[in-house]
Amino acid sequence: MNETMVCVVGNVATQPVCRELSTGSSARFRLAVTSRYWDREKNEWTDGHTNFFTVWARRALAANVASSVALGDPVVVHGRLKVRAEQRDGQSWVSADVDAVAVGHDMSRGTSAFRRTPRGEASITAQAPSQPEPTWEAPPPGGRLDSAAELSPEPAGVT
Repeated sequence: MNETMVCVVGNVATQPVCRELSTGSSARFRLAVTSRYWDREKNEWTDGHTNFFTVWARRALAANVASSVALGDPVVVHGRLKVRAEQRDGQSWVSADVDAVAVGHDMSRGTSAFRRTPRGEASITAQAPSQPEPTWEAPPPGGRLDSAAELSPEPAGVT
């Protein structure tokens, strides 16, 4: 089946609401997406039209969204676009929903700290590293990282 997958970047417009259902957790929030353009006459950036999407998350994603995302956060949402048209009280309404596959903070506008959620005792023990974590810093200009000793997380000079 063909589905319309979208990647939407915007700000959380409502506090996420999470509910436990018989099929698992479900969370939803509104996402505001405002286009910006360069106004040559004013010589400045100007806000354009704002689109609002209702973002739906299911199962583990719902619980993680509820505990990680807050009102006003800049986020990136990847998911299936659903556009619905309906009649309410004699008026036509159109809504755009995104059934989220992934939700994350927009790292171009700030920082975030990731914490993996445990799935059970087996996964917690599997997360413990069997070797020390290497330093991921770039070598000094002209330098190389050749040996395992240079990958040690211990400070230089400590044995």
